This record gives sequence, C-alpha cells and structure tokens, in this order.
Amino acid sequence: MKLFAPLAALCLLAMTSTSQAADPNLGRNLAATCANCHGTNGNAVKGAGLDSLAGVPKDKILQKLSEFKSGDKPASIMHQISKGYTDSQLDLIATYFAAQK
Repeated sequence: MKLFAPLAALCLLAMTSTSQAADPNLGRNLAATCANCHGTNGNAVKGAGLDSLAGVPKDKILQKLSEFKSGDKPASIMHQISKGYTDSQLDLIATYFAAQK
C-alpha cells in the first residue's frame, strides 16, 4: 500500500507529459491567422501591396517580426499583432512560412 501513492503519482505524471506533447501542426495553425493579409500559405495576392511570406528565409521573417514587436519598425497593425505572440510562437510561424513555396 505504501507504494501505491508514488506509483499513482508517477502514472499521472506520465499521462500529463504525453498529453502536452507538441502539436506538429501548431506552426501552420498559428500562421493561418496571417492569411487575411499575406495570403493562403503566405502567398499574397499580386498587386495587393502586401508582402508574400512564402519561401522567405526564417531569419528574415523573425527579424521583421522582432522589429514590429519592439516598435522599431513602423506599421499600421503588425506591431499590435506581433505583440500577441510569444517568441517561440513567432519562431514556429517563421519556420512554417520559410518552408512554403
């Protein structure tokens, strides 16, 4: 009976860690919020005046997002949007767009 409580706690801990495993589609799902302006999968409509993000190197996307988030780069709305994401979420978004064509 003395081993029951530690064993139960260990089982609960194991179940918790597996249920919080990383979502393999999280980057795509986060990037979907960018589609209204930057197009599906980062392919902006030509002539719309917005940057396409598909295929842009990850470090370049992260640099721009960082500048928007800090306020160093002026924007109409990107400075507000970028502040709503953590740095790790922005990294996932940039990784996703860099992999698109």
